[in-house]
Amino acid sequence: MEKNYFAHETAVIDEGCVIGAGSRIWHFSHLMSGCELGENCNLGQNVVVSPGVKLGKNVKVQNNVSIYTGVICEDDVFLGPSMVFTNVVNPRSAVVRRGSYSETIVRKGASIGANATIVCGHDIGEYAFIGAGAVVTRTVPAYALVVGNPARQVGWMSEYGHRLSFDAQGFAFCPESKEKYQLSEGKVKKIN
Repeated sequence: MEKNYFAHETAVIDEGCVIGAGSRIWHFSHLMSGCELGENCNLGQNVVVSPGVKLGKNVKVQNNVSIYTGVICEDDVFLGPSMVFTNVVNPRSAVVRRGSYSETIVRKGASIGANATIVCGHDIGEYAFIGAGAVVTRTVPAYALVVGNPARQVGWMSEYGHRLSFDAQGFAFCPESKEKYQLSEGKVKKIN
């Protein structure tokens, strides 16, 4: 069977991986048995994808990212350089917790900035934007902009990655796409 993806000669791809058409795997990356990549994913150099990890279509993983068992990324997710996922809440070297990993789901279109840390068991909502260096210790709502350590919400983002400014009636427009958003009862949704 002909492979329909690109893998640099230094990449290590264990048997039992599922790799979607058009995906690109760069220098020194390691895909472990049982992981799944959707179509058109891009894994930068020195990326590790552990068993059971699922990446949707068009996921972009920048350099030096380890995606551990328990992480699921939906379509169009961006993982910035050197960002970190955890998968055990209380790790100890002398205590084996293999198989008791906490799940983290990164929903469609979310972006996680460089050097951010996502503590396991906290999902990232659709199109949420995690600022560089943030430490996420709770679930992040869809379209939320969070920054800092611990991460705190400071605003809302459009699907194109622009900060939204809502008027008195609770409406905002993305300056790039011109799409309309509504803020109601602490939640944002795009108005079609």
